[in-house]
Amino acid sequence: MDGLSALLQGPRARGAFLLRCLMGSPWAIRLADGVPLSLTAVVSGTAWAVPDGGPAHALNPGDVVIALGGSNHWTMADTATTPVTVIIEPGQECYAPDGRRLTEEYDLGVRSWGNSTDPDTVMLSGSYLLDGEVSARLLRALPPLCVVRGSEIGSPLVPLLDGEIVRPDPGQDAVLDRLLDLLLIASLRAWFSRPESHAPGWYVAQGDPVIGPALHVMQGDPAHAWTVDELASYALVSRATFARRFMQMVGEPPMTFLTRWRLALAADLLPDAEMTLEMVARRVGYSTPFALSTAFKREYGVSPRTYRERAS
Repeated sequence: MDGLSALLQGPRARGAFLLRCLMGSPWAIRLADGVPLSLTAVVSGTAWAVPDGGPAHALNPGDVVIALGGSNHWTMADTATTPVTVIIEPGQECYAPDGRRLTEEYDLGVRSWGNSTDPDTVMLSGSYLLDGEVSARLLRALPPLCVVRGSEIGSPLVPLLDGEIVRPDPGQDAVLDRLLDLLLIASLRAWFSRPESHAPGWYVAQGDPVIGPALHVMQGDPAHAWTVDELASYALVSRATFARRFMQMVGEPPMTFLTRWRLALAADLLPDAEMTLEMVARRVGYSTPFALSTAFKREYGVSPRTYRERAS
């Protein structure tokens, strides 16, 4: 498993908030909902993504905006200078700038929202409502707002998601969650392929002929009792050569990386009430819950039990 695959295996979308947005000009949507991560894709028409304190980006069909949440706010609009017409606040509540509630007024049916049934622009908006430690290792390398062009993604995911989002079929929420995950993966892969993207060292090292195979087996089987000697054997180099190259590319020793990877996986598993602490410990390579707790508290500052309580 590589780092991008872990986004699907770990903190994947679970009941993500998904909408098809139909907007007629003039319009400008202020995103201040604070969700950890959101994707907005243009299906038809044009739009502008305007981050606070940053340059505006013109968007065409197929383009995707990846936005980090928290205190990062931004605006999606028909032009870069259109005054805000709608504000999205926490809980996906919608208000006009004067405070008038628009949530019901903008409801256009099954997963559809907007100010027009004959729109100039159609967009898809998906919000990840939960944080995840595995994905955080990758997402921390992103700027607050990324624009990925449809030509970079090179797949029909946006029209496919557009066709599925309004279907009321049984199990459709799960289908949409997986499609949103795939669009996120494709968009992140396109973003990090750019030379200027400053991808994290361990992500770049996935493609290295020496370090890549070792990263793959570590991430794919974290419960195994890996040693530097064993990892070097996958790389077909000496122990010293492997350790030196790993440090140069990833920025930390192999065993330090493995420990942090295991603990990030544990942090993603802990909110699952069906997983006992012993099950979590063994899944990520610790022989006992006590061993996991000692390492986890050193990394996160709280015990696994406390972390689980806070997550729930």
